[in-house]
Amino acid sequence: MSHEYWDDKTVMVTGGAGFLGSHLVEELESRSEDVEVFVPRSDEYDLRERADIRRAFRTAGADVVLHLAATVGGIGANRENPGRYFYDNAIMGIELMEMAKQFNVEKFTILGTICSYPENTPVPFQEEDLFDGYPEPTNAPYGIAKKALLTQSKAYRKQYDFDSIYLMPVNLYGPRDDFDLETSHVIPAIIRKCVEARERGDDAITAWGTGEPTREFLYVEDAADGILDATERYNRSEPVNLGSGTEISIRDLIETIAAVTDFDGDVEWDTSKPDGQMRRQLDVSRAKEYFDWEAATEFEDGLRKTVKWYEAHRDEIVEE
Repeated sequence: MSHEYWDDKTVMVTGGAGFLGSHLVEELESRSEDVEVFVPRSDEYDLRERADIRRAFRTAGADVVLHLAATVGGIGANRENPGRYFYDNAIMGIELMEMAKQFNVEKFTILGTICSYPENTPVPFQEEDLFDGYPEPTNAPYGIAKKALLTQSKAYRKQYDFDSIYLMPVNLYGPRDDFDLETSHVIPAIIRKCVEARERGDDAITAWGTGEPTREFLYVEDAADGILDATERYNRSEPVNLGSGTEISIRDLIETIAAVTDFDGDVEWDTSKPDGQMRRQLDVSRAKEYFDWEAATEFEDGLRKTVKWYEAHRDEIVEE
């Protein structure tokens, strides 16, 4: 497949040093030898501040912006930081899109979240259901902040003919994920717990909730492909799901991770902790129809790659 779209372009990737961003930058640079990538690092640019955003645009001269930066964590972090997660994510996206318009950026790709879907969305989640109710309360501040950017995207296209797209990836996993138990999502948290329990010879690990909710997961390299494919070929403001289209219960997920990590102990369920939304599975047909993308990595293959990376790099992981 030709990726000439990226030739001679300067691409600003917010969050480009993070988990998804690092994979996306690698994939972007593999698609073109003539692309220039600018990653505004948080120690130089506070993307909540308009002056810093303006300075980043002046420095980069960006043709395309891929807005991946987010303040986000697992269910516990969301519950503890509702105000921060709302403000940070809303203000970053709103100010970035406004500055991108002012600097005549050709294309602005926004990463939304499936946390924006209503709590009781019928499964599989279809993009037209996005505004049919209030999100699951634990994730609502983050989800609503991100959903506001979809409204901004549509409004700017209508009034200014500004080309932006809005993508909603499902839960990501893979090498370089966040394995800090205070902020990590379920897959890296359980991988770490299983590996450490196996090494200590523990009889059990503890998991949150009942194990009954279901989730869908997307391998990080597949997500990077989807974001770049959409940026190349999709030019409307209607939101698009990015996912694998496969649903798995948390109980089955943890059993699978235990098998992949060779942990043969029990799982003790802490039912005092919240389950979150009970079911998540996406209708991913729109991505296939609009820009011919679908996930390529089998779930257990992705898990094995993730476990292998963690075991090879765990000594390098420094918790803040």
